[in-house]
Amino acid sequence: MIGMLATSKAGHDMGTIYVIIKEETEYIYLVDGKIRTLAKPKKKNKKHIQIIKKCPDDGLADIIKSGDADDIVIRKFIQKYKADMNS
Repeated sequence: MIGMLATSKAGHDMGTIYVIIKEETEYIYLVDGKIRTLAKPKKKNKKHIQIIKKCPDDGLADIIKSGDADDIVIRKFIQKYKADMNS
């Protein structure tokens, strides 16, 4: 699931689009590159997110796993997805 886009289904951040950067048995860690940066990911229960099936395939998972990702890459990835959805 690393590198996939997800939407928050519950909580004060409901509807926010995030990128999954880490996965545990019951929790995942989410970033958006603005408020939730790679330095401060959001820990969220898996049942409170919705995986977005249609996400642009830019190899983001490989970038995250290699440790080369930064907040700018995350923001651009989310912006590209939003632009694709609006067109």
